[in-house]
Amino acid sequence: MNHLTFMPLIPVWTIAAAAGIVTLIGAYALLRRVPGSLARLLALLLVLLWLSGPRLSQPVFEPAPQDVLLVVDHSPSMALRNRLDSAEKAAARLQEEARSIPGLTLHTVTVQGGNGHGTRLFDAIDQADLPPGRFSGTVLVTDGMVHDAPANLPSLFTHEKNTLPLHVLLTGKGEETDRRLRVLQAPPYALVGKEAVMRVIVDDLGVPSGQPVTLTLRQGDEKPRQIPAISGQAVDLSVPIHRPGETLVTLTAAPLSGEVSPRNNTAIVRINGVRDRLKVLLVSGTPNQGERIWRRLLKADPSVDLVHFTILRPPDKDDGTPLSDLALIPFPIKELFQDKIKQFDLIILDGFHNAGILPQDYLANIADYVREGGGLLLTAGPEFTQDGTLQDTPLADILPAHVPSNGVVNERFVPALTQAGRRHPVTADLPQPWGPWYRALASDSSHGTPLLAGPGNQPLLVLDTVNKGRVALLLSDQLWLWSRGEGGGGPQAELLKRLSHWLMKEPDLEENQLRASINDNTLHIERHSDSERLATPALLTTPDGRMISVPLKPSGNGLFTANAPTNGAEGLWVVRQDGLTAVAAQTTRNALEDADLRATATILSPLSAKSEGATSWLGSDTSTPQIRQVSSGSLSGSGWIGFPRQLVPVASSSRLTALCPSWLALGGTLVLLFLSWWREGQLRRR
Repeated sequence: MNHLTFMPLIPVWTIAAAAGIVTLIGAYALLRRVPGSLARLLALLLVLLWLSGPRLSQPVFEPAPQDVLLVVDHSPSMALRNRLDSAEKAAARLQEEARSIPGLTLHTVTVQGGNGHGTRLFDAIDQADLPPGRFSGTVLVTDGMVHDAPANLPSLFTHEKNTLPLHVLLTGKGEETDRRLRVLQAPPYALVGKEAVMRVIVDDLGVPSGQPVTLTLRQGDEKPRQIPAISGQAVDLSVPIHRPGETLVTLTAAPLSGEVSPRNNTAIVRINGVRDRLKVLLVSGTPNQGERIWRRLLKADPSVDLVHFTILRPPDKDDGTPLSDLALIPFPIKELFQDKIKQFDLIILDGFHNAGILPQDYLANIADYVREGGGLLLTAGPEFTQDGTLQDTPLADILPAHVPSNGVVNERFVPALTQAGRRHPVTADLPQPWGPWYRALASDSSHGTPLLAGPGNQPLLVLDTVNKGRVALLLSDQLWLWSRGEGGGGPQAELLKRLSHWLMKEPDLEENQLRASINDNTLHIERHSDSERLATPALLTTPDGRMISVPLKPSGNGLFTANAPTNGAEGLWVVRQDGLTAVAAQTTRNALEDADLRATATILSPLSAKSEGATSWLGSDTSTPQIRQVSSGSLSGSGWIGFPRQLVPVASSSRLTALCPSWLALGGTLVLLFLSWWREGQLRRR
């Protein structure tokens, strides 16, 4: 800032004294009306002003260093249509040109983006470490699809009430088009045997909506379905749920002519099939310790409707107790075992001694119920060897073991896993150690799969498949000891839960099952088998239709595994082996990034215009604009972008300008003296 200073040629007190004397004499002369006195007074004051040396001090300015931020977009969408290569070339040319401009430093920041957060270029600008007071503007090299663009320019772009430029260089030749498929609504769960309804919509970006679109729906490895739709209009799709567990549904929209990429034309929906409230019929024999365990287990599951009857007294026994005291309701034998037997998902006979309670026809109905797909679980104690045993009824044809009349073994033993039990999902990873039991039944014949062994290595828990249904037989009534903590207890609740779900055909508990999942771009294949070795490798079908043979390696206890790279390929991966099928899908990690794949100026151009910056397309390798330093005026033009040059004062440096130079003082004094003499001469001639 300019200011006035004095550099006197003689001491200041001398100038001050002379000024006082001159002023007094001049005033006296003016009062006496002496001719030419005013001109002489002004001449003397001018000489004194010159002697005082008045100077105007002006600061010296020099151009300030300029720091420009170059932000290069490396987000996943930049991998499309050679965008990344174009951005890298443009950034290299800008860096090379900036090095040749004195005082300008170009700071380059690379933004990776993706990972579920989209492209966040303005976060990178906010976090850039730039010297304070030297920021001159920013250049963004991007496809324009930025997910953190603010409504107004950040405060960083305002300096001393001046707006700093935001220049945008867009990869591509102009606005692009894209088609995307969006799932508006999809249920995470659906009942088995029912249909799940999804709502989807196809968006055509960059072109008018209303075009016909063909949707392809593929459910697991089933044959795909073709569904007509209109872009911009939501459509409801029905998907039948056939089994419990996860169902993968793949939807694909036919590509749009000229679109950027079909990458977001596909959507994968995961729907978990769940059973409706499971109906379980529990019939207990004479009250026993295990009865409470069953009730507590089944009542704790909110998805189970339990119907429980306990036989307090067989029909052939009369102890004088009124029937009204033995039952709250009559035992509805016909309703349970004939009219509504097929409505139950599982029947449990816990220590049940028939003794004429159920007619043979009803027991035959239970056997037929199993053959047609039902589940039956029996826990057997001494009653299994007595008169009226279920082994002498039509159930004998479906029981996996037979116990003779002298088959009751009363001795201490600890249940042990059989070789099959170490592999079977029902018992494979049950926590150990286990406490002892004290009674079991020794069979004289058995078939099916023994999972637990008792005294003398006799089968203790046997599973079997009968036509479409399943049977489990526990040859001991001592399981309740585990719940009481006998000898450390055991996993009683978990074992019963797994048994129940295996009988109801829970997919995760199948002894022969094939699973597939994808994590970190790797397909993980798991095969559980009841065999020691696999005869054939797995056959993998990739999303693009290629078939690859994948050998599985044993991992112990009937588990075989393999891994295969997916290389990020999205879509459905289908694994087949020995009649089993598993499907897995690569879930996109960049849903926000893939929502719109166009290169567009619509998001950034309003911000660039507010900053008086330029928005231009990098249509070719030679279209990168030049960098200029601008003192005033426009900050962009044809083929160039500019950044305002700023001047700062040089410390301890200033420029002095004499306000009364010698030539002015001398000339002014002579003129004033001449005027005084001229005035005095005129008065004398009068």
